[in-house]
Amino acid sequence: MSGGWHMAIADLRAQGGAARAGAERVDELNAGGSRETRLPAIAVRDVAEADYLRSAQALLRAHLADRRPPRRLPVARMWPCFRDVWQERALNRLGGLWRAVPGPAAVARMRAEPPEPLLESVIEQAEALRASLHGHRRRDRLYESYVPDRGGPIDEVIGRGRSAPTLPGVPDPGHLLNRAFRRGGQGMRIQPARLAEFNQLTDDRRAVHERAIAFGDAVLALLVAHRLDGVTPQTGRLLGAGPWVAREEVLIPRRPKWPAKLNVFQIATLAGAGWLVLACTGLPLTFGMRAALLSHVGWLFAAAALITCTGVGIITRYMPKLIQAPGPRAAVPGIAAGLIALVVWQGQAPLAEHFFAGPYDRYDREYATGCLAASPYRRDAVRATADDGVLVVTPISGETTLRLGPAKKGGIHPLRPLDQATREVLDRYGC
Repeated sequence: MSGGWHMAIADLRAQGGAARAGAERVDELNAGGSRETRLPAIAVRDVAEADYLRSAQALLRAHLADRRPPRRLPVARMWPCFRDVWQERALNRLGGLWRAVPGPAAVARMRAEPPEPLLESVIEQAEALRASLHGHRRRDRLYESYVPDRGGPIDEVIGRGRSAPTLPGVPDPGHLLNRAFRRGGQGMRIQPARLAEFNQLTDDRRAVHERAIAFGDAVLALLVAHRLDGVTPQTGRLLGAGPWVAREEVLIPRRPKWPAKLNVFQIATLAGAGWLVLACTGLPLTFGMRAALLSHVGWLFAAAALITCTGVGIITRYMPKLIQAPGPRAAVPGIAAGLIALVVWQGQAPLAEHFFAGPYDRYDREYATGCLAASPYRRDAVRATADDGVLVVTPISGETTLRLGPAKKGGIHPLRPLDQATREVLDRYGC
């Protein structure tokens, strides 16, 4: 018995327990829970079952190849933020359960092994999962567009009427093109001749949750019998979605929804937040222009677009909570955002000019208005030219010419003397 297999099987057993607990939690909420409470529980259940299915397959592959088990079971990673987006993704993809169903190659690999009862049970459950996947893929193709009888109701199950004509070259009435482009059809119904097949596919599709757990349990029994000599291990670590079963309110807390109609104070808050996002969007362009980075204008617009998308995401995420206050208090966040936007709007250009000043402005700030203010090198007593990174300052009085650098537009480095004569002049005036 290998210590690695013992830990891996213990973790697999914990994943199975989490999948069953998730299914029980959903059944409990279906009996008396609200929709807002059920949806997070369904998402966690689906991801937990997909984790159990993937983990069971990973250990089964290692067992059949007589390799060491993976150090960490393949489970889903829980998003650290945007959990509501994670929930929608999990619900739309059934937690990744369909992608975790064993493929034909995996089933063929199982059948290539010497027959035994436990392995036959695993193969049977794998075939059942394949049937559920087939039902998921084929169920919608049993619908067709039809023309209802005159005066008759439009029924999506067994609507009375005649089938609509199919597109040229696409004879299957359940094909995606025929369902999308209806030639005279006014409704959708199940193809009358295939109603029994539709019911079978629907039952197979609905049974995927029970079959995923049954497959994991069959693999677990096989591994316990072959790798642990029939001794069931203690429950191991809970990974992936397992720790969040029955803790959905912590994983995805309830958040206020957008009101159906905004009042004037809520509109003011939304306008203030939008102005703040607009002011922040201009930051890359303003600083890029002052820093002489217009040759990289594509990156500047990309940064501005990133700030815009981030701001819109933050508003979408947190604004419903900020505008819940009654009456004029709902406008307080908007007023604060507007004041911040005013500061950002008015202050970004002076701030950019301070950090990315040109050579003439930098000479005025560092020398002409400082240590050279009372000298022949003050601003109104010199002629200055910048060329090839060198600022040449020539006093009208005929004093020594200063050569300073680096003199670049949009530079951030201070001006330094470039020759000995300039250094002596600056030392003489205490610069």
